[in-house]
Amino acid sequence: MKKNRILPFGYCMQNGEIIPQPKESEAVKQIFISYINGESLSNIADMMTANNISYHECSEKWNKNMINRILENEKYLGNDEYLPIISQEDFTLANAKKQKKSTKVCVISDELNIIRERTFCKECGKRLIRIGGNNRSEKWDCRNAECSRLGFRLTDNILIGSVLNVLNAVIANPKLLIAPQTENTYQPDMTITRQINEIDRLMENPGVNYESAKAEIVKLAELKYNCCNYDDSPQKTEQLLSLISEREQLNTLDIDLYKSTVSRIYISHFNFIEVEFINGKVIKTIFESGNKFER
Repeated sequence: MKKNRILPFGYCMQNGEIIPQPKESEAVKQIFISYINGESLSNIADMMTANNISYHECSEKWNKNMINRILENEKYLGNDEYLPIISQEDFTLANAKKQKKSTKVCVISDELNIIRERTFCKECGKRLIRIGGNNRSEKWDCRNAECSRLGFRLTDNILIGSVLNVLNAVIANPKLLIAPQTENTYQPDMTITRQINEIDRLMENPGVNYESAKAEIVKLAELKYNCCNYDDSPQKTEQLLSLISEREQLNTLDIDLYKSTVSRIYISHFNFIEVEFINGKVIKTIFESGNKFER
């Protein structure tokens, strides 16, 4: 049985069936109507907050990204699981308006800003640069003088689509997220040996200064701690599995899920993208073929 927390805003579970939640479904209709009538995403978000409508029972304020995800969610049209909340006409009008705005406004979205912060060149390790304003001319490239330019045009759609494919792959097969565990080790170096000798020398002195000795012992503890190799990937893996547990396949990129699970994206000059998760697990997708994933 599905849990309420993974249902789209506007729906709830009743007697084992997914039905429109009265207050939320009316809010969904109002969002579409307001946007079609010319209200901005930010103004609609402010209106939802002012009306004390909770987004998935969370206390945070509404933002334009939440409104944007609702406008793009095709589940509101209805299918085998979901009853319709929005008419095809209103859905088409709203998204046609969004598309028209996106081709005119040369401003990078908040979602792309978040993706850009975590996207790097695989070969040199420098952060990738997004060039161009709208989706007719934009591309992602490496501008490091010591590296080279990409030999292909990497667009927003290719990048986002590749990340979306990887997220859907781990939702379908969570075992892909299991990373090899390394053994926790302690390997002292010469600095620690010298520090131990220094403490021994201080303690052998009949006129030992206990405050100085105490400071040196604390320093030794810090040095030993820094030489410890602690692998927290098992805990991070459990966190990842919890985040994707019982998630449905994504139609559009869930930026909140992305922020919680992905640490970095690496773009290679050789036509593949690597998505590194917070537990260190890396999944590679060759974006020309689209469906090939490597552990």
